[in-house]
Amino acid sequence: MMKMMLNSSQVSHFTLAAYSDPGLFKYVIFLILLCFYVLIIVANVLLIVVICMNRSLHEPMYLFMCSLFVNEVYGSTGLFPALLLHILSDVHTISAVFCYLQIYCVYSYATIELFCLTVMSYDRYLAICRPLQYHACMTSRTIVLLIALSWLFPLLAIIVLMMLTLHLQLCGNVINKVYCGNYSIVKLACSDARVNNIYGLVYTMISIVFPLILILITYVRILKVCFSGCKQTRQKAVSTRTPHLASLLNFSFGCLFQIIQSRFDMSSVPNILSILLSLYFLTCQPLFTPLLYGLKMSKICTICKRLLCGGR
Repeated sequence: MMKMMLNSSQVSHFTLAAYSDPGLFKYVIFLILLCFYVLIIVANVLLIVVICMNRSLHEPMYLFMCSLFVNEVYGSTGLFPALLLHILSDVHTISAVFCYLQIYCVYSYATIELFCLTVMSYDRYLAICRPLQYHACMTSRTIVLLIALSWLFPLLAIIVLMMLTLHLQLCGNVINKVYCGNYSIVKLACSDARVNNIYGLVYTMISIVFPLILILITYVRILKVCFSGCKQTRQKAVSTRTPHLASLLNFSFGCLFQIIQSRFDMSSVPNILSILLSLYFLTCQPLFTPLLYGLKMSKICTICKRLLCGGR
């Protein structure tokens, strides 16, 4: 029997097939995820307010952190409200418009995250390896430019990705995930998806491989300075690089889980484990990052304590 071919822009809804019926346990899952979402919003917004309201934190490193925290709120909001709604609902369908909006938010969040981490890595490289040139290189104009590029390129690049997906002819509307993914829709295509795959490869090289290479180069050069420098230089490098490295590794592992799940057959993996791995970089990273920087960066930690304790 011949499958019906529809332009993806003509599909009215998609079915998220990864949801199962856990019975009354769904309320426990709902409360756990709701707590995650509240903690993510509170932790990130608190640090955004702290950085914006304290002039002593209006330094490049903290401004780049602020951009990172804003992105955590953005990415979480693109996932959690719909996820919480579907957990309580017995019907796991999502409108096509909202599905594509979710893809846009999730994909742009992931790219912005990596770009922000790359910019922060470059900032620390200048501060540690070229301290005398730091203020000449990291001017207000440079800071604005780096933050703007970190956001504008992903937001514009994902629009192109979405336009290519919208022109595909689809033979189904069932997505085997708990949220919408671009590659999940591409796999439903009956038409030629070579352009999508080529663009996806180019986009991956620019948005993932290239930033990771830059981060690796900065780490190598920072390590060289640390090994050849004095104890004070090593301590400064460790105190500022530890949160960044931990955040980068956590995000990289999350993205790796996501890529493996999207590109390979995961039928042998238990459904609950598959769902947890797909949600890892969208739940753990937004919560992990503000807690890590808030606890490890002594200046932020001191101001947060003062704010929460009423100025004492």
